[in-house]
This record gives sequence, C-alpha cells and structure tokens, in this order.
Amino acid sequence: MLVIHTIADIRMRLRGVNGIALVPTMGNLHHGHLDLVRIARQRGQFVVVSIFVNPLQFGINEDFFKYPRTLDQDCKLLEGCGADLVFAPSESDMYPQPQQVKVALPPIANELCGTFRPGHFSGAATIVLKLFNIIQPEIAVFGKKDYQQYYLMRQMSEQLNLPVKIVGAETVRAPDGLALSSRNQYLKDEERTEAAFLYQMLTGVRQAILNGEKDLGWLQGQGLDALVSRGWRAEYVEIRSQGNLEKSRMEEKNLVILAAAWLGKTRLIDNLEVFLDGGSA
Repeated sequence: MLVIHTIADIRMRLRGVNGIALVPTMGNLHHGHLDLVRIARQRGQFVVVSIFVNPLQFGINEDFFKYPRTLDQDCKLLEGCGADLVFAPSESDMYPQPQQVKVALPPIANELCGTFRPGHFSGAATIVLKLFNIIQPEIAVFGKKDYQQYYLMRQMSEQLNLPVKIVGAETVRAPDGLALSSRNQYLKDEERTEAAFLYQMLTGVRQAILNGEKDLGWLQGQGLDALVSRGWRAEYVEIRSQGNLEKSRMEEKNLVILAAAWLGKTRLIDNLEVFLDGGSA
C-alpha cells in the first residue's frame, strides 16, 4: 500500500489507472471507515483512501485543532482491508491560497445540521470536489451515518455532471446500537453508556411509524422530549423524505428519521431509514 502526500505525486501515480474507488475521510479511522473501504474494494479496481482534516468544514468554535490526527495508526488499519493507496496531503498543498471558490449547495444544506453548523456542508462539498478533480475516481463511498452529507454529495455529483457514482454504506454500530464515530472517543465512561439512547430513541420513533402513527410532528416532539428528559442538549429530531430530505408528507413511503444532540461536550448525530413500501435499507 502506497502513502502519497502531494497532489503532483498522486496525479502521476494514478495516470492511466482505471476503476478508481475513493473513500474520503478525515482519518482517526474506526471499523465504520474500514467497512467503507471493503465496499470500495468490491465496487472498484483500485481503492484510494484520502485522509485530510478539512478546515473548511469546521466552524469557529468547533474542534478542528483537537481533532485526532492518527495517520500512522490509520495506515496500519488500512493495510489489511483492501486499500491500495492512501492520499494524505498537507493543508498547504490542498489550499495553497485562501479558498475563495466554494461549492454552493441547495437550500436543504442550511437545514438540519446546516442550521447549527453554517457553511459546514459547503466546506465538505468543496474538498470532495477537489479530491474528485485530483483523483478522478469512478466511484466514491460515503457512510449513511451522515445522511445529509451523503444526500448532498449525490446532488453535487448529479447536478454538476460529475463522472462519479456516489455509493452509500449502511451505518456501522457498536453492539449497543451506538453509531461508530471518531468523536465517540470524546465521551466519558458514563456518557458512553448513555449515548446508546440516541439509537434507542430513533428505533422507538421508527417502530411507531411502522405501527401506523401518522402524526409525525408529535413523534418528533416525543423524540426531543425523551432526549431532554435524560439530560441531552437536543438540536433536532426530524422525520424527512429519503428522496429529497424535505419535510415528509403523509403519503411519503420512504422516510428517514434524523437526530443531532449533545451529550456533555460531544455532539452526536444518527439516523434511521423507514420503508413503508416493503423496501429495505
């Protein structure tokens, strides 16, 4: 497995390589990331994993400077799961001058997580587009844990006519249901135990929908109240359409329940899809 640090070197190495599958990451990898790599291996001929902590998608008071950088450990994990090349550029190589040209996204980028993290998704889309231009993959794999990001990357690829197929990977969970995330390591021991309740709440909302509950607004409120009653600082619990992430209507058959909340000093996000048409995830 090669590790390359500059744009010039990776362009030279990938010249003439076909069937590239890209897994964009910010490093500090866990088993959820490795599952993305395995999917990329199944779908592509040559797997590239990018590792870059992107400053454009962090707000002023967010954790950019303390976000874990664990490149050596990450590369050891990737050695055994099918990656052919790791691209780990420096910030100065990716942004040799202030990035004034950024991707403008549809209004849904300013809802849900975008309400609380203004500019986050534009920053994420901008670095992904730069990676697409540098690496020129045929496939890019994104985890559905960040469902809004997954949706927006699909929209960017489709609407800008990019020759990149966006593949979604199901969320990988711990045995108690907590979605794997690099930020889980910020949780204290007692918070880690409580963190599984976010998934339990989503599961309860999904079951209520499957049981025939039609008042989605009431269900959203119940989810928020459940989190707050246990000491969470909830940002949102929303039931949206899978197709466009708009507020769902009664006739919608494929829904997604999305939530974001703080447990202590750690912000957690999660979601569950709901299929009322007999489909499945």
